[in-house]
Amino acid sequence: MDKTKNPIGRALIHVALVLFSIYSFVPFFWTFMQSFKSLKDANSRTPKFIFTPTWENYQELWLRSVPENGATIAYFLLMAVVILICLLLFAKYIPVRDGFIYAFVAAGFIALLWGIPNLVETAKFYDYFINTLIVTVGTVVISISIGSLAAYGLARYAGIAGVIVLVAALGFRALPRLAFILPYYWIGSAMNLLDTHLLVILTMVAINQPFTIWMLRSFFMNIPADLEDAAMIDGASRFTAFRKVIIPIMWPGIISVALFSLLLAYNEFLLVRVLTQTNWTLPVAISRFTGGEDPRQLTLAAASAVSATIPIILVILFFQRNLVKGLMAGAVKG
Repeated sequence: MDKTKNPIGRALIHVALVLFSIYSFVPFFWTFMQSFKSLKDANSRTPKFIFTPTWENYQELWLRSVPENGATIAYFLLMAVVILICLLLFAKYIPVRDGFIYAFVAAGFIALLWGIPNLVETAKFYDYFINTLIVTVGTVVISISIGSLAAYGLARYAGIAGVIVLVAALGFRALPRLAFILPYYWIGSAMNLLDTHLLVILTMVAINQPFTIWMLRSFFMNIPADLEDAAMIDGASRFTAFRKVIIPIMWPGIISVALFSLLLAYNEFLLVRVLTQTNWTLPVAISRFTGGEDPRQLTLAAASAVSATIPIILVILFFQRNLVKGLMAGAVKG
């Protein structure tokens, strides 16, 4: 598509983009402000843009009680998170293999998440956050692992069986959520898996798998088969060629599909609400504050929405470069 050279047309396009950006950003900005307001300011008849911010909403949301040394613990946790994030950002400049750094950072975050309840008395919302991490990470890991192998096989196999599998996957993707909920609810009841992470993860994988297969197959189709053929001529097995030759080339595409799968699993509401009674994730937990008549829940709903959004924003910002590369690789044939 050629660029618009007419200055009036370019100005109109920029105005439209600015207006759309404002339209998209204002709701979150207002929710962010509401999360720092007192109950009186949040329920004011006249919207208040100038107010004294307070952390009480976040304290009530995440903590049962504030410890006496809460400031020291907060600084310690913040410093640990900053160090781990810096290790991720500057991993390529550290004279250690990236895999070891990523493993260390992952272990560090797991240790922090496990240690926080031992340092402070967390509220139920923290348990919902942990449930969300378990379900999301489990869904992404299983979906990408199975989807990569399936998509690679379907990209390299052009027979009628491959077409049938792709059409069947597309058909399953088009099914409504209830078509999966009822069978998996019955399976969970029969196997005593209701209200468990495993049942939610398996259901999420069943729903997201057609998407990952179709997306990853499009990326594999853009990689010449001569690459793994050359590796196999040199003595590598097909799986070794796939792991050491194709996967490094495919990495931006895999990260792009993983991010989309992460968003689908992280924001799922209906499945989790039906398949669990206590092990809720954040979208279900937030709904507790949005349907009540208690005015106190207005600020708690805002704080919970902001708390659930910030991790996703950080993940997207960190993988933004890989996301753009993956989308461009999937859009260009060759």
